[in-house]
Amino acid sequence: MSFLNLTGRTFLVLGVANRKSVAYHVARRLEEQGATVLYSVRSDARRDGLRKLLPDREIFVCDVQEQKQIDRLAGEIAHRRIALDGFVHSIAFANYEGFSGKFHEVSRKDFLQAVDVTCYSLIALSNALKPVLSNDAGVVTISISTTRMAAEPYGYMAPAKAALDSALCFLAKSFSRFSNVRFNAVRAGLLKTSASAGIPDYLDYYLYAEQGTLRKRAVRTEEVADAVLFLLSERSSGINAQGIVVDGGMEVNYFDESIVKATVAKAWPAGEGPSRSEPGNP
Repeated sequence: MSFLNLTGRTFLVLGVANRKSVAYHVARRLEEQGATVLYSVRSDARRDGLRKLLPDREIFVCDVQEQKQIDRLAGEIAHRRIALDGFVHSIAFANYEGFSGKFHEVSRKDFLQAVDVTCYSLIALSNALKPVLSNDAGVVTISISTTRMAAEPYGYMAPAKAALDSALCFLAKSFSRFSNVRFNAVRAGLLKTSASAGIPDYLDYYLYAEQGTLRKRAVRTEEVADAVLFLLSERSSGINAQGIVVDGGMEVNYFDESIVKATVAKAWPAGEGPSRSEPGNP
C-alpha cells in the first residue's frame, strides 16, 4: 500500500483544459497512484479536445453556470452507481476583455459572473454531488496564495477567490452535520497555465514572483497537484476548512535583499538619493 492509499478510489476532477492545467496534473497524479478519475469539462468542444489528450476516460460535460447541467452531472454519476471519494474543483473565470485594470470600474455583470463561476460553483456542485460522496470524501478547490495583495492586473479575481476561501469553511461546517466530508483549498502562487496567460501583464508578475520565492524558482504546477493529492488522501484526515499555501515561501520574502537592492538601484542611481548617514536613515 502506498503512503497516500489512493489505489482503487474514485475522484471527479473538474476543470481540465489542456496539459498545463492544474486539474490535468492532479488527474495524472491520481491515475499514477492507482485511482480512477472521472473528468468534467464545460463544453462539448472541451470534451472533444480532452478525448484526444486522454482517450478511454469517462468525460462529462457541465457548464457550472447552468444549474440544470450541474444536476445532470450528479444524476449521471448516480445512475452509474459511482461513489466518489472526493472531487477537485479547479474552476475559475474572469472576463478581462474590456477591463480597464481599475477595480472600481469593473462591471456588475463581470464581477458577479466571476463569483458565480469561481465560488458559487463549488457550493452548487457540493450540494448536487452530496448523494454520491462517500462519508469521508475529500473536496479540494484551487485558490490563490493571498487575496490580500492588490495586484491590479489580476483585477476582481482575487475578491472572487476570497469568497471561495470563505465558502469552503461554511461548506465544511454544513457537511459536518451529517458526514465527515472535508473541504480544503490549495492556495497556489503564480503558475504557468493557459488561464493565467489571459491576465494582463501576467508574465512580468510571474517573473517577479519567481524572484520573490526563497528558492528563486517559481512554483511548478506539479507541486500544486501533489498538495491536492495529499488533501484528497486519508493522510490529511485531520485537516478541514483550511488552505495550504504553495508559493515557494514568497509570503515571507517581500524584503528579499536582492529585490530591495534592485529596486533601490533603479529608484536612485549611483550618487543620487538620500545619504544613509543622514538622521533617520539606517
